[in-house]
Amino acid sequence: MVVGAFPMAKLLYLGIRQVSKPLANRIKEAARRSEFFKTYICLPPAQLYHWVEMRTKMRIMGFRGTVIKPLNEEAAAELGAELLGEATIFIVGGGCLVLEYWRHQMQQRHKEEEQQAAWNALQDEVGRLALTLEALQAQVQAAPPQAALEELRAEVREVRAQLARPATQAVAPQAVSSSKM
Repeated sequence: MVVGAFPMAKLLYLGIRQVSKPLANRIKEAARRSEFFKTYICLPPAQLYHWVEMRTKMRIMGFRGTVIKPLNEEAAAELGAELLGEATIFIVGGGCLVLEYWRHQMQQRHKEEEQQAAWNALQDEVGRLALTLEALQAQVQAAPPQAALEELRAEVREVRAQLARPATQAVAPQAVSSSKM
């Protein structure tokens, strides 16, 4: 079926990612409107990001020890809102990856448990067959050997032969005694 070729988890991940973009846009808009959110949530990461970015660029260009001016409040709020929106998308995507990894691990654990159960069943079956084999070997060892069976057959033949002879001999003496009379 098509579901096997295109797993539902991937479709779910794509859906969550598409939903997280508007969520990130709403968070950005709220950050622009709320003074508390702007001051304590958006501005510090934006200023830090700006400072690290500018410091790195200055070092790459060979300017060391240059003083970096902070961003103005409006630009920092905009950059902070963008960072927060991107962080939201990243967190949602990372959460989906963690959930997929967890699901995969559960499937692996379930598969290993099934294999272990099958292995234990096979070991039990081998143990049962070993006991049956031991019982059969004991029966074979308790049975008389082949040579003894051949001796018994020979004795049975002799007894039959002897039983067959007296009957013919018993008829012959009666015939002899009746002819004398």
